[in-house]
Amino acid sequence: MDERSTGPGAAAGGPISHTIFRLARIHSLLAGRLLREVGLHPSQELLLMVLWDHGPQRQTDLGAELGTDSAGTTRIVQRLEEAGYVSRRPDPADRRATLVGTTAAGEALREHVERIWAHLEELTVGDMTPAERHAALESLLRLEQNVLATDPCAGLRPGIGRRGVTPA
Repeated sequence: MDERSTGPGAAAGGPISHTIFRLARIHSLLAGRLLREVGLHPSQELLLMVLWDHGPQRQTDLGAELGTDSAGTTRIVQRLEEAGYVSRRPDPADRRATLVGTTAAGEALREHVERIWAHLEELTVGDMTPAERHAALESLLRLEQNVLATDPCAGLRPGIGRRGVTPA
């Protein structure tokens, strides 16, 4: 193991966890930079992906899908609504609930977001072979299952934010 992978002394007992933390932070920054090109912030595209694949959804269901609390979901939806990408309306089945759906402008973003995610994937995997990509994905999914099996975060479940995203 080289010096970069060992991390700070306090993280010596968790080199994989420390590497995941660093990777997640760097990946999120890169995704944010790419998404800003179309006026989005991270997590906004994930909410749009759910709507693109499944149509209008209750705002509470979107929060559960994304693993965000009610306030976080509301902020994402409000920002997307202000930008003209989604609209909210009362749920006809339960007037206390709110349905969120994409607008024409939100639908037009899909192609841009798909290109951004494909580019992000290319940057992330670099020159890895298809076999290496497959092995990395399998390892990451296993790590996700391991962490979620301990139930560290009430309400989170496997595949959060992936329902509408197919790994390459």
